[in-house]
Amino acid sequence: MASLSLDQHRAAVEALLAPLSLVRVTESISLSAARIAGAPDVYRHRVLAEDIASPTDLPPFDNSQMDGYAVRSAELAGATPDAAVRLRVDPQINAGDSISELEPGTAAPIMTGAPLPTGADAVVPIERAIPDHFRSTGDAEDSAALTVDFTAVPHSDEFVRRRGSDVARGELLLTAGSALGPAQLGVIAATGLTKIDVLRRIRVLLVATGHEIREPGTPLRPGQIYDSNSAVLSQALIECGCTVVAWPCRSDDAADLLHIIEKGAPTADLVITVGGVSAGAREVVRDALGPLGVEFSHVAMQPGGPQGLGLVEAPGHPDGIPVVTFPGNPVSALVSFEIFVRPILRRLAGFARTERETLRLPLAVAVESPAGKHQVRRASIDPDGRVRLVGGPSSHLLHSYAASTALVHLPVGLGHADAGDPVDVWRIDD
Repeated sequence: MASLSLDQHRAAVEALLAPLSLVRVTESISLSAARIAGAPDVYRHRVLAEDIASPTDLPPFDNSQMDGYAVRSAELAGATPDAAVRLRVDPQINAGDSISELEPGTAAPIMTGAPLPTGADAVVPIERAIPDHFRSTGDAEDSAALTVDFTAVPHSDEFVRRRGSDVARGELLLTAGSALGPAQLGVIAATGLTKIDVLRRIRVLLVATGHEIREPGTPLRPGQIYDSNSAVLSQALIECGCTVVAWPCRSDDAADLLHIIEKGAPTADLVITVGGVSAGAREVVRDALGPLGVEFSHVAMQPGGPQGLGLVEAPGHPDGIPVVTFPGNPVSALVSFEIFVRPILRRLAGFARTERETLRLPLAVAVESPAGKHQVRRASIDPDGRVRLVGGPSSHLLHSYAASTALVHLPVGLGHADAGDPVDVWRIDD
């Protein structure tokens, strides 16, 4: 059987998962600082489902941009350093006070964010007034005697935040598809909205397979290993904005795997299996899903050659649920996820950057690569910008992956590269 190229299989996975972007279920979430702090995962990597029109003006009233004096700019006409204009001081206006009225011939001490009094059209910062500090008004008699001098004419609207200058009532606040980060959640909260409709996260049923895998913390018998794939891909999926149900199949019986998919499919949008896809005997994923239409192939890459994908009829999915199958060695599984699935899921989750940052860096040492395969090696980046391979190419060396900050791509046709030769590098430390 001829091998597929990496790009051919990636295109096939794109086509299989494309329907996930067409019809997305929505859900409402409550919005408050207490809720965000108390249940942060509810708000992480969320995408707005519908346009939001602002229910109010922002800001909701004219207010001061500075600590200073609210004035009528026309009353300071002719003010210069040599001919100051003197005004009587009105009572101080603080943030949260109700809107007052500025009497003619007066200036009102006003704090940042406080409502501009009716009649005022400018704010003079305190450092531009004489004296350049606020004085206590004391009792009513003392208050009447307080004055302040100004030596320049402010422009109309100077240091004034006008009502609706950020967004007007009825204006589009955020569009459907907007990723909800701190600023987006903040501007929604500023309008007073307490509920928003978001896209439901992509729900993934993750099935690591193998008669030999056991849950960490349980006793191992000879020939058994702890299941690392469930942890590896659960975290990778969560970092892509997915909801994950990890349901390992700890047997090589096709009926057991089909039972898991039957039970988990109604609450899933996608099934990812790990292991059981090679050409050997007792390959549980091939045995169970091959007859149902999942196609298995070999991709010209290392690690991660054996791959599979297809639609499987399942409860709750009359048109079939998409299934993507990865090989069982943990490095193979994670590299496969990185290349074929991660960018798609991050796009569905609304991430601004869906692809890994790609750099072109020189090798620190020479490397050999199978010329007929696209080899992916784990690496770190030296302080001088050279990329240094970590561990060998074998797909079981998960510790090497954990110690790496980059993946080096050695494309088909490259059998040898010398130290100093440039290679494509993905940063994986962000």
